[in-house]
Amino acid sequence: MQSPEKNPAGCNCLALRQAARHVTQIYDQFLAPSGMRATQYSILARLSRRGSMTINALASELVMDRTTLGRNILPLRRDGLIAVARGGVDRRSKELRLTRSGEARVRAAFECWQQAQAQFESSFGAGRAKALRALARDVALSDPGAVAPVDKD
Repeated sequence: MQSPEKNPAGCNCLALRQAARHVTQIYDQFLAPSGMRATQYSILARLSRRGSMTINALASELVMDRTTLGRNILPLRRDGLIAVARGGVDRRSKELRLTRSGEARVRAAFECWQQAQAQFESSFGAGRAKALRALARDVALSDPGAVAPVDKD
């Protein structure tokens, strides 16, 4: 196996991060007219689909650490798109919910998101995009501590 400094293309982390940044730039460009970035849209869209959630539950679903999520919700809260309240079950937890303004913003941004989705699928291929989503989901759900079988390729 070659070391990463001799074969940077062989680094899984680098390849995935570069791809993620590239795709994020596409979505950010299309979402710009809505006043949101892709990360913000993802947070609001998840809350719209799932309803109120604790910060920990949302961070887990978005595969994001709690601190990063906390930084990302600050402007959404400041702009009145989400509200933070004590948890219903565990009063020590904080629960996030969309406000009416947040619901309206998600609905308005959905068309921008659809355009970004269509652009990506047009340039990358709808079938390949579907396969990529499945692979990415598998990666996100994999156990990083598990020992995988060695590929013979």
